[in-house]
Formats: sequence, structure tokens, C-alpha cells
Amino acid sequence: MIRAVIFDLDGTLLNRDVSLKKFVDDQYERCKQAFRHIHKNTYIERFLELDARGYVWKDRVYQQLVAEFLIDRLTWKELLDDYIHQFPFHCTPFDNVENTLKRLSEDNLSLGMITNGFEVFQMNNLISLGIDPFFQSILVSEREGIKKPNPEIFHRSAESLQVSIDQCLFVGDHPKNDVTAAKAVGMTTVWKRDSYWNEVDADYIIEDLGCLPAIVKSINEKEGKKYDF
Repeated sequence: MIRAVIFDLDGTLLNRDVSLKKFVDDQYERCKQAFRHIHKNTYIERFLELDARGYVWKDRVYQQLVAEFLIDRLTWKELLDDYIHQFPFHCTPFDNVENTLKRLSEDNLSLGMITNGFEVFQMNNLISLGIDPFFQSILVSEREGIKKPNPEIFHRSAESLQVSIDQCLFVGDHPKNDVTAAKAVGMTTVWKRDSYWNEVDADYIIEDLGCLPAIVKSINEKEGKKYDF
């Protein structure tokens, strides 16, 4: 019986690829004087390459950009500060995020989140999406002192939602940090398909978050049966 649905944030609820491209485009336009000697597309493409889909923190990204492009009108720390404060204004959700969370809540399911990252930054992004009120538990790795795929953070999430591990459905996009880690502790897993990764060993595979209410219903009505939505 599924009583709680726990989500990853980046790449699952937050369309990070779209959000980041919007931010970098905007940063270039706002800082044109400092970037005047760099072609816009060159700056954007190199930023995205160095970012490595969010797995390289931006202090290293900006240090590298400043060094490579000989940027002298802004320091890497000023650019990083701009990223921290301006990125939330560009946060873009995937389709059907709010409607899905609302439907799950209406079905009396508890909702949780586990996200790796810095607490203030991640919370600002969540607030920007306008979906923070749906969650009864939000665990951010910086605050917890551990991060996915550490099994302890999954146990903490279930405990905070007052459900057992096997009553949790975990939804994420990363094969190792989300799917494999959640399955290892005994949660039912949903992989939100990401073209960057090959097929993964998840209990359910989805393209659209709107499938989740039906998945929960199918599990609770027919224990053990798997579907590919």
C-alpha cells in the first residue's frame, strides 16, 4: 500500500535544462559589457558544458569561464552571486507538476522531497515554482549532512512522513542517486525518463508526471503488478 510519494527536485519537478538556459541567456544580456568580447552562443554553450547538468557547482564553472574568456569587468564571485540570486526567477516546472501534486494530495497521500544541493538555493527554487505548500517533508542534503544515494536520507524522509519504507513511492530522474538508491532501501521506484540516460531498472517508467495518480492507484489495487506508462 502506497501512502507517500517522495520526489527528487532537479530534473524531476524542475525542468533544470530549460531553467538554466533561460538564466544563462538572461545573465549574458544583463552583463553584456563584461562579455562584450564573447559571442553569446559561445558563452552559453561553454557554461552548459562546464555545468555538467548541475553536477559541477557554479564556483568552479565561473572560475573557469573567467579564466578562459579573460573576463575582467566582473569577478567569478560576482557572477556566482548573480547566479544564486537570479536563477530562481527562471525556474520552469515540467508539464503537469502542480496538477499532479494536487491530485496526489486529494488522494490523501503524504508528499515528500529529497534533493541534493544547498539549502537556501534549493528552497528558493522550490518557492519560485510555487509548489512548496504541497510537501509535508522537504530534505535538502546540505541541511541533512548527507545526500543521495546515502540510504539514511531515504529513511529520514519516510520517518518524517510517518510511513514505513515499503509504503513510499520515490520519483526521480537519476538512475543511481534516485532509482537504484530508493529501490535498495525498499521503496517502489518511478523513473522519470531522461534522454541523457539509458533504460534503468525502475518499477515504473514515465514520460509525464501526470501518470503518477494512476500508478499509485494501480499499486494499491493490484499489489505487485508493474506497468510501463
